[in-house]
Amino acid sequence: MGSQLVTKSFTVEEYERMTETGILAEDDRVELIEGMIIEMTPIGSRHAACVARLTHLLTQRLGNQAIVWVQNPVRLSRHSEPQPDLALLRPRHDFYAGGHPEPADVQLLIEVADASLETDRTVKVPLYAKAGIPETWVVDLEGGRVEVFRGPNPDGYESVRAVPRGESVAPEAFPVATLAVGDLLPYALPDPDQA
Repeated sequence: MGSQLVTKSFTVEEYERMTETGILAEDDRVELIEGMIIEMTPIGSRHAACVARLTHLLTQRLGNQAIVWVQNPVRLSRHSEPQPDLALLRPRHDFYAGGHPEPADVQLLIEVADASLETDRTVKVPLYAKAGIPETWVVDLEGGRVEVFRGPNPDGYESVRAVPRGESVAPEAFPVATLAVGDLLPYALPDPDQA
């Protein structure tokens, strides 16, 4: 009889205790997805620049209407606590010191995708839909576009739209906070046919 690989599914509480006790360091780039501790991809300069641009633009446009939550945990369920690149949260006087935000607190989640594009599309976006996050964006750095997902249900998002460079996008919760897709991208990528 062969041996079977046994895995353990962690809860958010167990995962957070690992940080408290030093098993995981505060600066470890990991997140809890469906009970599994997943190592996050390294942050490159284009990714960091895009997150900085988004943070700057959304903070400017929204002021006190939302908390701009940058690369911090969001508790989606008992077994999932990802760290999206950016989230717009409902304002709270304690800035969520009493506990990580949950789906009802989130108005928009944004993932910036370079090396992580396939994982963001096939793992994280469905996870966000299942949790009822009303809107998710995936900023596709390589493709030079923003993929907008709206209308969550347990099977995914009902509406998916790709907004290319040259067009604008706004969060559904804040239609006046229009952003030009080109302004979100760090710079224009060279045309491979011109190289």
